[in-house]
Amino acid sequence: MERLNIGIIGGSGFYQMEGVKVLEEKTIKTPFGSPSDNYIIVEIEGRKVAFLSRHSRGHKISPSEINYRANIYGFKMLGVERIISVSAVGSLKEEIRPLDIVLVDQFYDRTYRRENTFFKDGIVAHVSFAKPTCPVLRGLLFEAGKELGLNVHNGGTYINIEGPQFSTIAESETYRKLGFDVIGMTNATEAKLAREAELCYTTMALVTDYDCWKEDEEDVSVEMVIANLKKNTENAQKIIKKVIPMIPEERGEDCMCKHALKYSIITSPELISEETKDRLRLIIGKYI
Repeated sequence: MERLNIGIIGGSGFYQMEGVKVLEEKTIKTPFGSPSDNYIIVEIEGRKVAFLSRHSRGHKISPSEINYRANIYGFKMLGVERIISVSAVGSLKEEIRPLDIVLVDQFYDRTYRRENTFFKDGIVAHVSFAKPTCPVLRGLLFEAGKELGLNVHNGGTYINIEGPQFSTIAESETYRKLGFDVIGMTNATEAKLAREAELCYTTMALVTDYDCWKEDEEDVSVEMVIANLKKNTENAQKIIKKVIPMIPEERGEDCMCKHALKYSIITSPELISEETKDRLRLIIGKYI
């Protein structure tokens, strides 16, 4: 069996799909605390994949309380190089309908309560984030979705709100006027940290509703979101099973994610404390 280099962040039980074998659970402690849950190591189409429940099994952690740094660092500790994020979103455009899937290529971040960088406490890095998701991984997901005959959008802007409340009508209409495509509460933070950790990251956004802007639709509710998410999860699982064998074992040297930190660490190495170096060894070790 090939090495463990693919990770999936999703909802509780997303890994429980037909033909998927659970191999083990791993409890990991990171320099940034505990991840949301144990990592479930599964076998999908002959490949080892690490799954993490973003909100913990049973959905116990709100978007603002997720330890995003521990989640991403934990994947790094497992040897993961590529992360597929699966999450529920609301649509801000008529043509992006509930039960569609959007493969996000841009983010607009409106969060304000999150730890969204590994680089603090005496070390500074400025990674390029103009293209926040991995184009190679996104392209493979799109190819898999189209081969399955699913309604998949290749590209779209995800506005990340703080939550946990849904938007007001005024907010939703403003986001529409700004041209955003979907709205959610988690993925921009994950993407920023994945880039700093030099991991390929892409978002598979499952559209559950039209947010609250569409007057001829009932206002978004938890019941609506859950019902549509269950339907869309089945399609997302089909895409995951199809795409896993399509993902190359090795990343090419031209992968922008693989070398994100190459020229990004600004702090002089001699000024970085040994404690900070130890904490970030997995991320900065090949440069410092």
